[in-house]
Amino acid sequence: MITTLIAVDGSEHSLRAVESVCKLAAAGLAMDVHVLNVQIPVESGHVRMFVATDVIEDYYREEGLQALQPACGLLDAAGVGYTRHVAVGHIAETIAHYADKLHADHLFMGSHGRGALTHMLLGSVASDVLQRVHATVTLVK
Repeated sequence: MITTLIAVDGSEHSLRAVESVCKLAAAGLAMDVHVLNVQIPVESGHVRMFVATDVIEDYYREEGLQALQPACGLLDAAGVGYTRHVAVGHIAETIAHYADKLHADHLFMGSHGRGALTHMLLGSVASDVLQRVHATVTLVK
């Protein structure tokens, strides 16, 4: 069984990565699928002074689960089992950490993320992830 990690940010590119995994599963490839959304941490200490840590953690979890919903819907429709993960941190570092932690054989991710600036730079995140992971990486356009 191939351990597969899909990094999902809710962009069309990341959903195409999910579709690619669904096609492989439909072709009979046995996979242990994990979907991961990484939330960017609140950097301002001022926010943490006025908002309780559990409120911030709930916010990250809710935002992450919301970002994962379309991907999980595709996997559910395809009959592919999966485990959801929501993490907070530097995006590329966190994806690489999860790939290592899960002993992922294969990482799928979109070639470009959600933001307009991110879309202009071939994946500053994708490029950074490629430098950090040991797994096979498929970037989906």
